Amino acid sequence: MMELWTSMGFLMAIFAFAQSILHSFLPPELRLSPDKLSRRLFRYFSSYCYYDIAELDGVSPNELYNAVQLYLSNTASVSATRVSLTRPPNSSTFTFNLSNNDYLYDTFNGAAVSWEHHVTQRQSQSFSWRPVSDEKRGFTLKINKKDKPFILPAYLDYIMDSAAELRRKNKDRLLYTNSRGGGSIDSGGRGWESVPFKHPSTFETLAMDPALKDEIIADLREFSEGKAFYERTGRAWKRGYLLHGPPGTGKSSMIAAMANHLGYDIYDLELTEVQTNSNLRKLLMKTTPKSIIVIEDIDCSLELTNRSSGEKKEKPPAQKPLPSGAAASGEEAQVRSVTLSGLLNFTDGLWSCCGNERIFVFTTNHVERLDPALLRSGRMDMHIFMGYCSFPALKILVKNYLGEREEEEERVWMELEEVLVKVEITPADVSEVLIKNRRRGRRVALEELVKVVKGRVEERKVVDGGEEVVEEVKRTLESPNDGGGGGTEMSVDDERLDDAKEGKELTV
Repeated sequence: MMELWTSMGFLMAIFAFAQSILHSFLPPELRLSPDKLSRRLFRYFSSYCYYDIAELDGVSPNELYNAVQLYLSNTASVSATRVSLTRPPNSSTFTFNLSNNDYLYDTFNGAAVSWEHHVTQRQSQSFSWRPVSDEKRGFTLKINKKDKPFILPAYLDYIMDSAAELRRKNKDRLLYTNSRGGGSIDSGGRGWESVPFKHPSTFETLAMDPALKDEIIADLREFSEGKAFYERTGRAWKRGYLLHGPPGTGKSSMIAAMANHLGYDIYDLELTEVQTNSNLRKLLMKTTPKSIIVIEDIDCSLELTNRSSGEKKEKPPAQKPLPSGAAASGEEAQVRSVTLSGLLNFTDGLWSCCGNERIFVFTTNHVERLDPALLRSGRMDMHIFMGYCSFPALKILVKNYLGEREEEEERVWMELEEVLVKVEITPADVSEVLIKNRRRGRRVALEELVKVVKGRVEERKVVDGGEEVVEEVKRTLESPNDGGGGGTEMSVDDERLDDAKEGKELTV
């Protein structure tokens, strides 16, 4: 027995010595030739194709790897026996990932494919400009050779699109605002700051006419599903909405409902913080697809007057003073020069197509102050008037704050419907009354609402009466005076005119 072990050890020593001699004298090409030949023979006779997708492309992240990982997460949560759980940044949902060195099977267009997630240790590097993980990760896709023409590259395109949609659904909405400092892009290439967008407004809770609401929802749906249409017609994939009406009528809630309905992020563009048209273009380039770009109170953001009137010209807003002792930098020292033409290029010029599936929303309380060039189709495709509270909108508000309608309230509802048409009251005012009285009970809250609406009706009567007095006083002032005591009569008329303008109750 001892002789057998001795002979085996002697043979192993001779084999190791011969191997070291071969490694010393034979070049690497010859040493690796048998291995390469065997691999080629295996691939030639194999009925499968293999594709490796590494996590890193050099030192940069491989976008396809991240897309595959996200795409397989849905299947892994159902069919895989071992998965790893993660929660991406800015997300409230968990993601299922294929574990290391595990397999997963998928089908596409009737063809079966398999995925393997492999992890190996990376060789140590002496120097690197970027920190690199010690593990080398990647996916291997195995496809039957006969299915290759029908799968690639359609399958990979499908994975990229599916991953983008999953990423959008899993990620919480973000609300962006342009950074301070005149809207300039900082050294890191960022022009926006963001916070999670948690606004609860939806079209179901939005208080407005149901027919108009359905029209807006249908328009948004056609836009979000219209990629092929916009490509076929040669138009930039964007849409413009103008929300106009009195304050408190729900314009901001409408924007939030649009974002929640489509799953889009919101970019709240503050034009007064943008110095030049060039910075405006840079900010536009930093916005992402599937987003809503909002400019609120557009009539107050810039001096955007009606150019056809010829009375006024565009004038940039005055530059904000710098803090005492602060030196003006190059861009801060410049006068802000964002113009109407720059804004028009932003909404409908060449720069408007720097990104797909984006919605522009402008809001204003005074639509008559805006230049017609800003309002035409192609820039503002849909004008939405956010008016005072109607009876259908009132029913939505009551349902939101007090619950479903009860049968014994018919008298109160008839009274509300009768008086609501006689007064201008905003949804914000109605909401405030319901919020204040919701703890006092449903009936008390509705009766208090009736009282407030009736009070508004009486106030309107007073105002209308005051307006009649104003007209009468004007006619009196314009009529010839028969002399004597004219100065006294004029002062009395002036006082009555001032009181009438203030809405005071007057008698003639």
